Amino acid sequence: MIRFAGVGRAAVIAVLLSGIAMTVPARAQEPSEEQIKAAREAITALGVTDQFDNILPMIAERLKAAHIQTYPDLQQQISDIVDEKALALVQRRADLERESAAIYAKTFSVQELNDIAAFYRTEAGKKLLKDGPIAMRELLRAADIWGAGIDRDLNTSVAEELQKVVSAPVPAEGTTPGATAPNN
Repeated sequence: MIRFAGVGRAAVIAVLLSGIAMTVPARAQEPSEEQIKAAREAITALGVTDQFDNILPMIAERLKAAHIQTYPDLQQQISDIVDEKALALVQRRADLERESAAIYAKTFSVQELNDIAAFYRTEAGKKLLKDGPIAMRELLRAADIWGAGIDRDLNTSVAEELQKVVSAPVPAEGTTPGATAPNN
């Protein structure tokens, strides 16, 4: 019995160690410089971080408004201070670019990133970026109209069939629906 307990503990330890060994390389693997470079190219071609350009200005304007509301007589000084401090933070935008590149580098292979960048630099890729949201909005509108038609038609056909069932004579007790009553 003692032997089996020792073997069981050894098996559990082996399983735990193999699990740890398998997860460590996955976490330790950082993207290569080639992956990061390809990711930056893809991000630039896609313009994915462009949407974040307004974050700092929006935060600064919100901060100005809050402080001016508290100190209305210091509007110019508040505006100057916030602008100065916001400009000092502009350099941190590069942190977001690095993080974005790392995320893309971990998600896509170098070849995929190169393919993405190449496609979105073509006229078709540029047009997809520009007009894709419009096309998607129109597609969603068409799907809403289509869904409303399906909803209407399904409701109508089910209501018609249910009306037939509701209007049908109720079978006598002990008989099955659709069966004819015995003749006496």
